[in-house]
Amino acid sequence: MVCGGFSCSKNCLCALNLLYTLVSLLLIGIAAWGIGFGLISSFRVVGVAIAVGIFLFLIALVGLIGAVKHHQVLLFFYMIILLLVFIIQFSVSCACLTLNKDQQSQLLEVGWNNTNSAKQDIERNLNCCGFRNVNKDEVCSAACSDDISHCSLCAPIIEEYSGMVLRFVGGIGLFFSFTEILGVWLTYRYRNQKDPRANPSAFL
Repeated sequence: MVCGGFSCSKNCLCALNLLYTLVSLLLIGIAAWGIGFGLISSFRVVGVAIAVGIFLFLIALVGLIGAVKHHQVLLFFYMIILLLVFIIQFSVSCACLTLNKDQQSQLLEVGWNNTNSAKQDIERNLNCCGFRNVNKDEVCSAACSDDISHCSLCAPIIEEYSGMVLRFVGGIGLFFSFTEILGVWLTYRYRNQKDPRANPSAFL
């Protein structure tokens, strides 16, 4: 059967949703691994990662069931949700890729000042204290905190890698945003194709 046929659309949509399922499980697994090995103690960061993983898993599950059963209602909701996710993810990815050094620095400082547990994780893992200056009244989680004068500031270390991380995150986001618009197109086409084995009068 040609690739434009019913079976090909169904198989492509199933494969795409299996990919999303694997990515969601990987995301949840990485978050759990980070907690298990003590790399991440911030429940906010872990909670966001797990929530995104579960959300992606549920979307993939809806798409997979809709594709297998050729369920018009599930496919419609899947298509709409995937389109909304594409718009948000594409916008965020473009923002990550277009941030300049000053904007990156401001964003990092805001994040530093508003996430105490993540701040402790960074200090412990990068062995640094403070962002742009060391506040002696604050507890530092770094191994060098016994003699703070020998500790490096965290800002230069983070900023050294922030551009690379943002480009990586933006690139991955763009890649998946294009798979999402592909999913929207496949779903739209698949919904309008008739199952050759189904009852012609059946809708759901």
